[in-house]
Amino acid sequence: MNQKTSSTAQKLLNLYRQQHVIFGGWAAVNRVFVDEAAPDVIAELKHLPTGNLLAQHIANLRSGKTPMDSIERDLLPYGGRMADTVATIALTPAEWTELEHGIDTFTPDQDGLERLQSLNVVKKFGEEWLVGIRAALAGKTALLEKWSVITKTARAYFLWKVANDLLDAPLSDRSRAQLQADMPEYETYLPMFGDAGTELLARLRTFVSSIKDAPANRPAGATL
Repeated sequence: MNQKTSSTAQKLLNLYRQQHVIFGGWAAVNRVFVDEAAPDVIAELKHLPTGNLLAQHIANLRSGKTPMDSIERDLLPYGGRMADTVATIALTPAEWTELEHGIDTFTPDQDGLERLQSLNVVKKFGEEWLVGIRAALAGKTALLEKWSVITKTARAYFLWKVANDLLDAPLSDRSRAQLQADMPEYETYLPMFGDAGTELLARLRTFVSSIKDAPANRPAGATL
């Protein structure tokens, strides 16, 4: 299987797993599945963890069995557990004001994330704040669009930390294999950090193919 096919399969699988934080939901990711899942990609998916579920979902989309804005319950990623954890939380008018102000004044950097997460209304959603607030914003298109920027920023900084932790940790075949599987995500998010992100991405690629690399340190002041 060539590298392009493998990368495309992993990218689709990542979209499948992260649909809950992608603006546009299933309607957005299903179009990508249908457009990019060539036969060789489908074959590769079937060799990946949970890939069989995604392959079946794509088949259902193409046959018309499943509408382009949905997915069958038994094919949901994580067995549907992610959807089950997102309970609708009622917000008071004061909490809505706090949330909307926090979203409107958000800056796409680490300080911006910390300020947002320090809000009482955000803390109310616990560890599932990204997913829970997205659910609470259902129907509020303008706020959802801004929330997608927040989600992307949070994911980028999370992957930045994971990447540096990988480079700082003792090397292992398992960590290299996991990194290779997740490389499409790193290729999507790390360039958001400019030259520092591009350099880190290059080092991750080296990490995949070599047992030698040096620790990476996040440059001071790096922002998205």
